[in-house]
Amino acid sequence: MLSFSNLRLRRGPRVLIDGLSATIHRGQRVGFVGRNGTGKSSLFAMILGDLQPDQGDVSMPKNLTIATVAQEMPHTDQPAIEYVLDGDAELRAVEAALVEAEIVHDADAIAHGHERLHAIGGYAASARAARMLDGLGFKPDQINNPVDSFSGGWRMRLNLARVLMTRADLMLLDEPTNHLDIDAVVWLQNWLLAYEGTLLTISHDREFLDAICTHTLHLAELKATLYTGNYSQFERLRAERMAQQAAISAAQQRTIAHLQSFVDRFKASAAKARLAQSRVKMIERIKLVAPVVADSEFSFDFPAPDKLPSPLIRLHDAAVGYCERTVLSGIKLSLEPGQRIGLVGPNGEGKSTLVKLLAGELDIRNGEMTRHPDLRVGYFAQHQLEQLNPDASPLDHFKELDPKKGEQELRGVLGGFNFVGDRVFEKVGPFSGGEKARLALAMVVYRKPNLLLLDEPTNHLDLDMRQALEIALSDFDGAVVLVSHDRHLVGATCDQLVRVCDGVVGEFDGDLDAYAKWLSSRGNTPRNEGGGKSSERSPRQNDKAAKKQERALRETLKQAEAEMEQLQKAMQQADAEVAAPGFFNQDKFKVLAATQRQSEARRKLDEAEARWLAAAEAVEALAN
Repeated sequence: MLSFSNLRLRRGPRVLIDGLSATIHRGQRVGFVGRNGTGKSSLFAMILGDLQPDQGDVSMPKNLTIATVAQEMPHTDQPAIEYVLDGDAELRAVEAALVEAEIVHDADAIAHGHERLHAIGGYAASARAARMLDGLGFKPDQINNPVDSFSGGWRMRLNLARVLMTRADLMLLDEPTNHLDIDAVVWLQNWLLAYEGTLLTISHDREFLDAICTHTLHLAELKATLYTGNYSQFERLRAERMAQQAAISAAQQRTIAHLQSFVDRFKASAAKARLAQSRVKMIERIKLVAPVVADSEFSFDFPAPDKLPSPLIRLHDAAVGYCERTVLSGIKLSLEPGQRIGLVGPNGEGKSTLVKLLAGELDIRNGEMTRHPDLRVGYFAQHQLEQLNPDASPLDHFKELDPKKGEQELRGVLGGFNFVGDRVFEKVGPFSGGEKARLALAMVVYRKPNLLLLDEPTNHLDLDMRQALEIALSDFDGAVVLVSHDRHLVGATCDQLVRVCDGVVGEFDGDLDAYAKWLSSRGNTPRNEGGGKSSERSPRQNDKAAKKQERALRETLKQAEAEMEQLQKAMQQADAEVAAPGFFNQDKFKVLAATQRQSEARRKLDEAEARWLAAAEAVEALAN
């Protein structure tokens, strides 16, 4: 499918990649990972023909259909669903040919057109596009709205949907999850798992990479190395190699000792039990991947809050909204120091609205809201990147933030966020999105908040910076409320999930895996899509239908349980095979086959569990 031979690639005077030789086979799903600036997007540009290598060869089949997401915002008054359907170029060509044939009454051309339309699934194309838009978070009454009526983030989702409509041999996705919430990310990864072509994706979302990738291309220090397996498997292999380096091992032990000292001091304290437990989890993770973390250029701590009052904020039967519309009501929430809350829920249901209420950017409509006098909020949201002064330097921003502080002290703070040397004097305007996000985050935590409100903080951050953020959050004594599509960050840092859905805020009893199953069962709930009234039945007919439905559901439960038992055995066998000593040293085709069996077993087990959960909830609903 795609072969690189002794490739050297540069942008301007700077060499990005030197000596890349690798082959990507048809049907593989490859995650491109590495720090920002290592050449991931440049490799994409080269594959698309927008950039030529300085040395070496790139070979791919002729007439290869390649699809990639346009980075520019679309501007058109075309209905959203028609814009998405345009992604299927052959469909549009066949439709146009049919119109011409019908004008001139060419019976043969009309017959051929309808035959081709049937072959490519053209009659179901509109339904397919509508399902894609639904999966990406668009409401049914929005899909015929003009493209220009949507905000920038939603138009980028339309660009993504347009690409998914393309029946491409090779798909290139650069940060496809950046403008999505967890619900849409879960839908997208399921769609990509069913995609039969070859997929190359750049992503800093490790859960997404783990779910979809069969291979990982790691770019670092002018080299690009292709690993078999998803991100976690790559990380383990790389960690094993790096663990041999004495300096990194020493860094690992220092980090563990730092965290362990806190655990030893406070493990017996009821007030600090939750914080101590979070550090125990971090120690367990560091023992696995510490060499990768220690190799990162990012390492910072959030400054300790001056005061930790309790509670920080208390809401009782509160309501919040915009203009005449109430978005959330009946909110009951108390935030204490040490709490780690992850907000989950479908897009547009009010997660960001709740965060703005906590930040003080929205007023309460009714109910009660008590904010402690010593509350100090650190609020990070994407709009803050737009508020940075493009003509000012990072140091200028901090001087404006704290005019009394000396330059050396401020440069020390900036250095922790990797703004070093002359970089602190450069204008912010040309900075990358990741650099601007780092600067905005540094400004948020500089004020020593005791409550951190983080609304999608990882957009534009690479994996190294996300790992550093994860560690810093685990060591933060204040409270954290997090909204993020990065499921790994949510799972690693939050010990409580709060679901925002249907105008209600309430604790979700379960982890992110349970939430994904809830999403699946919610999506499988039968709906009256026709919008008409259902036919009336007698009580006897209803009782008979209910019993019939219950029997069918219990049969589904029985089948799912049997299937789950078999799949769990297959999963255990696959896990044992991959975990065996020397597994990755054997023939690469055997490794590929085994990892694919492992991924397939995991996928089928998740599907069986989702069916079981949906049937169990339906049985319980009938019983009530």
